[in-house]
Amino acid sequence: MSTRPDVQAPDSDAGVSHRTARHVARLALGGALVYAGVGHLTFARQEFRAQVPDTVTDVLPLTTDQVVLASGVVEIALGTAIVLAPARYRERVGDVASAFFVAVFPGNVAQLLNRRDGFGLDTDGKRAGRLLGQPALVAWARWSTRTHG
Repeated sequence: MSTRPDVQAPDSDAGVSHRTARHVARLALGGALVYAGVGHLTFARQEFRAQVPDTVTDVLPLTTDQVVLASGVVEIALGTAIVLAPARYRERVGDVASAFFVAVFPGNVAQLLNRRDGFGLDTDGKRAGRLLGQPALVAWARWSTRTHG
C-alpha cells in the first residue's frame, strides 16, 4: 500500500467502486441491448422501421422489416456478449458494440431528415436531440468494457 496521499492502492475502495461502476454499466448496457433487440423482433418492430433509411433497402436485397429483424438479432447477440463474454474478450466486444452504434447512426440521421416519427420522437427537436445520445452510447460501450483507464 502506498503511503503517498496522491496514489491509491490497487485494492482501495475507490478502485473497487470504479470496477463496480464499470461492471454495473456493462450489465446495464447489455440488458438494454437485449431489451432493444427483443423490441425489434416484437413489441416495437413498427417503431424501429422509422429508423431504417431508404438507402439501406435500395442497396441491400432486404425489406425494411428484414433490416429491423436483422438488427434486432445483432442487438441481442451484442447485449448477450457484453454480459457474458470472458474478461479477456470484453474490450473487443465493447469495440464491436461501439462500431454498431456508429453504424446505426445514419438511421437516426435519416429519421430526422425524413421527419419520421418513432418512439415519441415526433418533432425535429426531439429527433435532433436523440442524435446527441449516440456518442454517449459509443462511450458507454467502450468505458464499461475496459478493465483500465
